[in-house]
Amino acid sequence: MSGHRAVEGWGVLERAVELAESGEAFVLATVVWREGPSSGQQGSRAIYTASGQIHGWIGGACAEPVFIREAQSVLAAGQPRLVALGDAERFGDLPQRISAIAMSCQSEGALQIYLEPVVPVPHLVIVGDSPMAASLAGMAAQLDWRVERLTGAEFSEGMVGAASIVVVATQGHGDEDVIASALKAAPAYVGVVASRRRAEAVREHLRSQGVGAAELDGLRMPAGLDLGSTTHKEVAVAILAELVQLRADGVFTAEASVHPSEAELAIDPVCGMTVDALDTNHPLEIDGEMFYFCCPGCRAAYATERGATL
Repeated sequence: MSGHRAVEGWGVLERAVELAESGEAFVLATVVWREGPSSGQQGSRAIYTASGQIHGWIGGACAEPVFIREAQSVLAAGQPRLVALGDAERFGDLPQRISAIAMSCQSEGALQIYLEPVVPVPHLVIVGDSPMAASLAGMAAQLDWRVERLTGAEFSEGMVGAASIVVVATQGHGDEDVIASALKAAPAYVGVVASRRRAEAVREHLRSQGVGAAELDGLRMPAGLDLGSTTHKEVAVAILAELVQLRADGVFTAEASVHPSEAELAIDPVCGMTVDALDTNHPLEIDGEMFYFCCPGCRAAYATERGATL
């Protein structure tokens, strides 16, 4: 369910950075053109997150439901979109790639909003100073991932979040302590560079220290695809290949991607705006037929026109 947070101006961009670092996908919307009267101003920005939160402001009651619906669609498609909101006569001939959506309402304003999906890059934390750790860090950086390389003494659970990836490559130097600390943070992935024999010994030690079965089952040890006997560079390739595969499956995104609303669509009989046929969109039943509206004003105007009692 969507909700507002009072963020405006540069605070919207600061919030965007926070979301990117947390691993949550979102849409950044910017008003690139307006014609009054309209509550949205050129340069106004808002964010719609994969969890349904809105930060910032791009327009009033007429613009918001369209913004939410289009943002959900942009998130699902992963492609930016320019949306024109208002009476079609305001815009003239629009390029085919621009979506034009009726939004006349009482203000009779018009907006053009650029919607840009932001899917954060993976956050990879490599713990260890082995040659393999250096190789993995270099390869992941080539993919433009956010990479941190630390020693076991430098690592703590507060350094990672729910969408983070942790690869433990301390290789016998305090492995168990680092793994236990990483598991407490519940990141998306914890992998350990170890032989199968060493992996069983580490699992048994962690089990004896009270680490739960579910956490141990989720531990990737040995980390990476099984390529047999390999060099340290090939081990790094095997681990990165596994991580790329998991990323493609959406494992490293903090929130599941938002899919467009499956609600039926209705036309506001007053302003002609397309709205979802939901109880939240001011329904009004007249003579057994249900109508939906973009705002209470349209609902009241239509009730007056039809002689209906609110």
